[in-house]
Amino acid sequence: MTRQTLSREDWLLAGFKALAANGPEALKAERLARALGTTKGSFYWHFTDVPTFREAMLDHWRDRALTGIIAEIDTEQTPASALRKLAQIAARGADNPAADTRMEPAVRAWARSDQLVAETLASIDAERLRFMENLLRRCGVPNPDLARALYAASIGMEDLSSRDGAHNDQAMGTLVDLILALR
Repeated sequence: MTRQTLSREDWLLAGFKALAANGPEALKAERLARALGTTKGSFYWHFTDVPTFREAMLDHWRDRALTGIIAEIDTEQTPASALRKLAQIAARGADNPAADTRMEPAVRAWARSDQLVAETLASIDAERLRFMENLLRRCGVPNPDLARALYAASIGMEDLSSRDGAHNDQAMGTLVDLILALR
């Protein structure tokens, strides 16, 4: 077995790829080490145990799926341009290209069988929805139902992006135009 120096990030990305391909049962040190062509020792250098690794995956996903996206959107000059940027992110899939666009659907599937993941997902969904409601309010569209509908479309677009995102940009742009026309 070829030994290589792997970073914590390498292990986390391998975990997300394994999760997307084979579900949560793939999140085992030996299985991940085999996929990476290394030993379990490297895994345990970065993580105390598999539950700690899974928690680190959730923290990484929270940073990517919430904090990172909000930081990217907050650079926009106007609320409307921020809303359009959010739609573009959803249309292309918000995932790190190294982890591919299957990360969000994989985490959502994982949440169906793991309470900690379900709680983390619910917390992130609530924060994202609050962010979207505030953004729409700043755009002059105070109806929270529209924020919920746009958020649901965003989740669906990320899932579609994992398989076929050819027309997602146009579809999300049209939805944003419709919502902004309600001002």
